[in-house]
Amino acid sequence: MKRAAGALVSLLVALALIGAAWLAFGWYSSGPVDEEVAFIVPSGATLSSTARKLEEEGHIHSASAFLLRARIFGGSDSIKAGEFQLPAGASGADILRIFQQGDVMLRFVTIPEGMPSVLVRERLMAEPLLTGEIEVPEEGSVLPESYSFEQGESRAAVLSRMQDAMSQILEELWPTRSDRSVVNSPEEAVILASIVEKETGVPEERGMVAGLYSNRLRQGIRLQADPTIIYPITKGRPLGRRIRQSEIDAVNGYNTYSMDGLPMGPITNPGREAIAAVLNPDETDVIFMVADGTGGHAFAATLEEHNANVERWYALRRERGEM
Repeated sequence: MKRAAGALVSLLVALALIGAAWLAFGWYSSGPVDEEVAFIVPSGATLSSTARKLEEEGHIHSASAFLLRARIFGGSDSIKAGEFQLPAGASGADILRIFQQGDVMLRFVTIPEGMPSVLVRERLMAEPLLTGEIEVPEEGSVLPESYSFEQGESRAAVLSRMQDAMSQILEELWPTRSDRSVVNSPEEAVILASIVEKETGVPEERGMVAGLYSNRLRQGIRLQADPTIIYPITKGRPLGRRIRQSEIDAVNGYNTYSMDGLPMGPITNPGREAIAAVLNPDETDVIFMVADGTGGHAFAATLEEHNANVERWYALRRERGEM
């Protein structure tokens, strides 16, 4: 009797060891996928639903076996939502570790400085890895920057981060304004910065352009900024032709050739440096500028100096065959 009981115990121990070995082998041995693949854990997914998705996509042999082994070997950490890169031959142990501790794959969408809101919407709508619809955001509400996102994330969520970033920048920079600044609110800062952003593509000129327009506002001189003529016509898209005299004379809430002061709203989404420039404009007496043929501008404090700069610009254009 004792001999039989001992044999049964030995058999049970052997079976337990075999079972443990089977469980461990199935958990730590290479999985069925022979190349690196991306896998998405949806937001709100449980380990059970993720295991079923892994089985359906062929990354594991059995969802039930994966869950059993995960309960035994996997620890208590929860899994993260997002897109993950699973290496070739990833074992069950590898997969769970990646979901619990690995880095979520991030994608990026870039909004360049001076991109108007109508084009911000187009850029977000053109990103195939984002989901959902968005309307054109309020002009000047988006901070130009590169933003990370996860595959399957909503466009509305990404846009919200862009707008939150603009609010944070304004909150950070507004207290730094100098006594040379002529804007009376963060909203006015964005409006003037949007003009500065559109008027120069040379970063080193932002402070001077901001100083020029600050001088004009302070002296009651109309801004006469060409981009403010174009904005009501195209909403920030390129005009694609020369401005007509009728458009220069047009009266609306934006055209600074026919109105005093600032436009009724921004004409694009200005970047951090343009906003900083209007809050701390260069100390200068210039009130005129004209293109200099190099991508920048020639600045002048008097009409006489400005007319000479204009004549040099016209001469250069005639030399190039543009006039």
